[in-house]
Amino acid sequence: MNTFFALVSSPLARWRTLLGAVGLLGLLFIAGCTTPLRSNLQSFPPMASGSPPGASPEALGALKGLGRGINFGNMLESPNEGDWGLIVNREFIDATVAAGFTSVRLPVRWSNHALPLQPFTLDPPFTKRVEIVIDALLAKGLYVVLDMHHYRQLDGDAPDAGDLPVDAGLADERFLTLWQHIAQRFMFKSDHLIFELYNEPHGRLDAARWNDLMARALAVVRQHNPKRAVVVGPVGWNNAKSLETLRLPNDPHLIAAIHHYEPFTFTHQGASWIKPELPKGVTCCNAAQQLEITAPLDLAKAWSVKNNYPVYLGEFGAFNAADLDSRVNFTRLMRLEAESRGFAWSYWELASGFGVYDPVAKAFRQPLLRALMATEPVKTDKP
Repeated sequence: MNTFFALVSSPLARWRTLLGAVGLLGLLFIAGCTTPLRSNLQSFPPMASGSPPGASPEALGALKGLGRGINFGNMLESPNEGDWGLIVNREFIDATVAAGFTSVRLPVRWSNHALPLQPFTLDPPFTKRVEIVIDALLAKGLYVVLDMHHYRQLDGDAPDAGDLPVDAGLADERFLTLWQHIAQRFMFKSDHLIFELYNEPHGRLDAARWNDLMARALAVVRQHNPKRAVVVGPVGWNNAKSLETLRLPNDPHLIAAIHHYEPFTFTHQGASWIKPELPKGVTCCNAAQQLEITAPLDLAKAWSVKNNYPVYLGEFGAFNAADLDSRVNFTRLMRLEAESRGFAWSYWELASGFGVYDPVAKAFRQPLLRALMATEPVKTDKP
């Protein structure tokens, strides 16, 4: 069997590795322990902050390389690859290249594929699987943003179904140690591989806690990757309004990330994971909605100019419960407005609920693809 498919991570492989390392009793202890454990951060001193020098040529070059990207969503950031209906395959990679995208953002749920206790070792089959995907993307000339995604305990959120039970009190230390393992594993990859420290910090990760943890994680990464571009974003789900709370370490090789799904009542209408569910039938984009789109981008641009660091629009998109014409209008407007401000971007996502690609028909949804890749005028609703 082709190793690209043979090493798709499975729950069985994951549990075999974990049970072999810590034993069944150890896992039961973690799952049922009533006394919270505490992270030990003393071994992870933070990088100095307060005087960021501005972006290096390497960071600016990485942003240029990112260009127009696509998220491989609902794949490796599900509890186990395939749980949410998709796995990374050659078809998706080839389609991405053929469409003209220059980068892939690769969200990964590392937290579900590592030991729950020190040394928090990464599951070898899963890590190898991620590496095979990265190598396949890099071999096509794509830039890759390797993102840590959905570490629920880190944000203080409830675990997803299928998540490995881990004591929330160890989340910070485990996060830093995971980055230690990841940074060392991929240190020899080309500079087309970019690290993203964490997706959408929120909840227990307020600005003070996140700034401290981010500075520690960056110091860990720099031990083995001194010049690799690293993406960092603010709290509030990478909200542009929170950029002013982001305290950058004194590191020139950084790119700031924002995510942008406004107007939210349009982009997430009918999405079952939003409670209460937003009503369907909202169109886009009238004058008020256009302002909701452009205002956060203006904030991000002003922050970029002030701080001399580039901005990466790491996620935007509209769920498929909206009408297609409105999704196309929104997508084109967001893309054009981002590019006019000099931002690289990555659409959310390739082939699931927001998808620009139909995995059943094995073809792109051409109106959405043109909205991302062509230069056509934006259609707007009357206010």
